[in-house]
Amino acid sequence: MLLYFFLLFCHFTECKGADRVTQPTGDVIAAEGDTVTLDCTFETTRANPTLFWYKQEVNNFPKYMLKCFSNTVENAADFEKDRFNAAIINKSVPLKIQKLQLSDSAVYYCALQPTVTGNTKTLYKNLWSKDNTILHNIH
Repeated sequence: MLLYFFLLFCHFTECKGADRVTQPTGDVIAAEGDTVTLDCTFETTRANPTLFWYKQEVNNFPKYMLKCFSNTVENAADFEKDRFNAAIINKSVPLKIQKLQLSDSAVYYCALQPTVTGNTKTLYKNLWSKDNTILHNIH
């Protein structure tokens, strides 16, 4: 059975303007049991950046998966380290998903801390269309 991973081109920009995260646009297609690596590059003026990965399933909000900082990775309880792993390598933080399962089909986002600045209610309005079916880019 084939699995589909949807990657959106996303920019998470801090108001100061120097921090940026970029993901390639496109789908990743793989089979159950395979391993995939999802790319994410970043630019920052921070000496020790913290990066996050999120998973968003259809008709649901993005769910926190893990964060990377220095040589440390902290996974959320629902995302086992033996299947979901990432590490900061130069100016990238690729997410490796092993032993793929059908439930891994989703949109994946990476973000650079701070992920939300200001009013989170305003952020929510900017993310979703009126009928809650289209996710918009954050600028």
